[in-house]
Amino acid sequence: MGDLVQNRRAFHEYEILETFEAGLVLMGTEIKSLRAHGGNLAEAYVKIIRGEVWLIGASIAPYRFGGVFNHDERRDRKLLLHKKEIEKLKGAIHQKGLTVIPLALYLKSGRVKVKIGQARGKKHQDKRQTLIEREKKREMDRALKQSRRS
Repeated sequence: MGDLVQNRRAFHEYEILETFEAGLVLMGTEIKSLRAHGGNLAEAYVKIIRGEVWLIGASIAPYRFGGVFNHDERRDRKLLLHKKEIEKLKGAIHQKGLTVIPLALYLKSGRVKVKIGQARGKKHQDKRQTLIEREKKREMDRALKQSRRS
């Protein structure tokens, strides 16, 4: 089915070093809203508070038919990880220049999972280099396509 929500800006702003899969504690109306593609991870980040991992700043739109049972759009949501993974993330956060960010929300066996990544911020020059490489790859693909047609 693919991703329900993707943080496309993260791949432009950060160099992703390692990824993890985490469960997400949600309410019923949040699940229904996500299935209707009503989420946004653009300003979200991951924080470890008292040994627990939290997704902060993620937006899940209120469910259209939720009524009084609807959820708060920007509430903090708990992530479910193994203790070893939490310790690894904690070590990464304390290291200079590393952060943990959400990359995508997706369904797996009927449950919503979050793909989070250890990331290092890119400098302006690195961002430009990535754009140049992407443009070169596009030109090569176009040239290959043209040569196959001939």
